Amino acid sequence: MANVETLGTLERRVSMSVPAAEIEREVDTRLKKLARNVKMPGFRPGKVPLKLIAQTYGPQVRSEVLSDAVQKAFTDVVKEANLKVAGFPRIEKKDGGDTAALEFSATFEVYPEVKLGDLAGVTIERPQVTVDDAAVDRTIGILRKQRTRFVPVERPAKEGDRLTVDFSGTIDGEPFAGGKGENFVFALGEGRMLPEFDAAAQGMRAGETKTFELTFPADYHGKEVAGKRASFELSMKSVEEPQLPEVDAEFAKSLGIADGDVAKMRSEIRANVERETNKRIEARVKAQVLQALLDRTPLELPKSLVQMEAQQLVERAAADLQARGMKPGQIPLDPAAFEATAKRRVALGLIIGELARAENLQPKPAEVRAAVEQEAATYESPAEVVKWFYMQPQRLSEMEGMALEANVVKWVLGSATVVDKPVAFDDLMGSNA
Repeated sequence: MANVETLGTLERRVSMSVPAAEIEREVDTRLKKLARNVKMPGFRPGKVPLKLIAQTYGPQVRSEVLSDAVQKAFTDVVKEANLKVAGFPRIEKKDGGDTAALEFSATFEVYPEVKLGDLAGVTIERPQVTVDDAAVDRTIGILRKQRTRFVPVERPAKEGDRLTVDFSGTIDGEPFAGGKGENFVFALGEGRMLPEFDAAAQGMRAGETKTFELTFPADYHGKEVAGKRASFELSMKSVEEPQLPEVDAEFAKSLGIADGDVAKMRSEIRANVERETNKRIEARVKAQVLQALLDRTPLELPKSLVQMEAQQLVERAAADLQARGMKPGQIPLDPAAFEATAKRRVALGLIIGELARAENLQPKPAEVRAAVEQEAATYESPAEVVKWFYMQPQRLSEMEGMALEANVVKWVLGSATVVDKPVAFDDLMGSNA
C-alpha cells in the first residue's frame, strides 16, 4: 500500500520514487525518435548526430520525461490508496537519498465525505400567485411606459417632463470641472439632478434663462466640489411632455401582433406573465431548497476547489465588464471578494453530486429536452433556438445542470414539508428571486 500522510482533515501527502535508469532509457528513446526527422543547418534530415541532438534538445526532453514519469507515479499511488484528489497536487523533489532513484512528494487535498442531512424538519414555502386582469393591465402599463414618446410643449416645465438645457456654474467666480453642459437632457423629478437644480428648472419655459445657487452635499461624488456653494446660469432649450401610446391596434402591432388584435395581445401578455410568474415561483422554491441542503449538510471544503471556483468567477466578471466596454484591469477584481460565492457553489456542487449519485437523479434526455424547450419558449422562433442549444455543447451542459437541479428540488420537496403561501403579484414580480 502507498504511504499516505494525513496533514489535515482533507490535506494529504504521498511519497513517490522514480528509477533514474528508467528516466535515462526513456530520454534516450525519445531523442533517437526525434533524430529521425529533426532538421539542423548543415545536415540532411535524419543525419544529425545524436550527440548534437542531445545537446540541443536534451534538457527539454528530460524535463518532459520526468514530468510524465512523476505524473504516472502519482496516479498509481493515488489509485492504489483509493484517493479522490481535489484540485492539483503540489509536487516537490526531495534532495539527497538514493542516487538510483529520484524521490518526490506530492501534497494535495481530497474530496470530503458528503453525508446528506435529514430534511424531514425542513419547511418550504411555495408562493401562490394569481395572474388576474389587473396583473395583465399593470404589465401593459409597463410596456406603454417603455414606448413613451416626448412631444414639445409651450407650458412651464413640471415633474415628469423631459428637459433640454444649457448650464454653466462657477465657484467663487471661477468655472469648475463638470460645471458646464450644453444640450443636456434629463427628466424633471427623476432624482438624477440635485434637488436645487430640479427646483430651479421647475416652472421654466423654453427660451427662458435664470440664475440660482446650490450647495453640493458634503459626500458628493465629485470631491473637488463637495460641500462648496456654486452659482449656476440655466437656459431652457426645450420642454417635452411624455405621451403614452394608446392600447390599440398600433400598440398591439408594436408588440409583435401582426394583425393588431388587442384581445390576442392581452392573451399573449397573460401567457408571458404566467410563464414569468412560474419562473419566479420556481426560483424562490429552488433557493429555499438549496439553502436547506447547505444548512443540513455541513462540509469542510477543499481550499483548492474554492480557489479555482473564485478564479473562474473573476474571469467571468472580467469578461462581462469587457463586454460592457470596459478595458481589462480598469476595475481590479480581487478573488477574495468572490470567496463566499465560490464556497457556496463548491458546497452545492458536492452536495448535488452526492444526491444525484445516491438517489439516481441524473436527468434523462427527455428531461434535458424539456428544460431546453422551456428556455427556448421565450424566443420568437423556439424550434430554431432548440436546434442552437443542441449545437452548443457548453450551453447544452448548462441545461443538463438545470435539469439535474430540477430533479434535486423535486426530490427534496418529496422529503420536506411544503406549505403553499399566498403572495401578492407585485411582491413576487418585484423580487429578484
